[in-house]
Amino acid sequence: MRLVIARCSVDYAGRLNAHLPPATRLLVQKGDGSLLVHSDGGSYKPLNWMSPPCSLVVETPDPPDEPGDEVVVEQWRVTHAKSGDALTVRLYEILHDSTHELGVDPGLIKDGVEADLQRLLAEQVGVIGEGLTLVRREFPTAIGPVDLLLRDAAGGTVAVEVKRRGDIDGVEQLTRYLELLGRDPHLAPVAGVFAAQEIKPQARVLAADRGIRCVTLDYDDLKGVESGAPRLF
Repeated sequence: MRLVIARCSVDYAGRLNAHLPPATRLLVQKGDGSLLVHSDGGSYKPLNWMSPPCSLVVETPDPPDEPGDEVVVEQWRVTHAKSGDALTVRLYEILHDSTHELGVDPGLIKDGVEADLQRLLAEQVGVIGEGLTLVRREFPTAIGPVDLLLRDAAGGTVAVEVKRRGDIDGVEQLTRYLELLGRDPHLAPVAGVFAAQEIKPQARVLAADRGIRCVTLDYDDLKGVESGAPRLF
């Protein structure tokens, strides 16, 4: 990856035209050929960019139009291989120029996905309610696996659907599981629990109408980490 901090102007020509007047910016040229133009604001989003497949060519700078105009010390043209769109970067002053070998990135490992919630909840079924024991994770049915199948203290069956964000579709999904599981005399009657980190109001209303209990999950608590959220007790 090449990092260049320079006073530069940028012109984009293609399906639309765009111009960035001279200013100090960060230019990031990645190993995949892409070029990103960043300012000191705007969070992660670049001001302009060229996505791969593309190629960068250093051109001979154009001479100044007027005697007092800034001199271009280096000129880049980045061209997209398929669309032909072009990004022209004119560098007037280079403040920093470095290249770094980053190696192969293993990719983003997400924390707090539904699989993590399901695993932690299976280990702590007391969060759902007292006297519950785990029968199985991913309990198979003809229309897909139920996230958690539990038994209560009286021997009744409890089916739990786990989501990060609970909406109406999740409640409908659990309703279908409950209808199917309730046909099995070894499992019926089956109670339903909709568990999620965030449950939308419409989903709560629908769940209550279907006789399904809602449980809001705190992922940090399940991991044994203090969440930092203010509490009354």
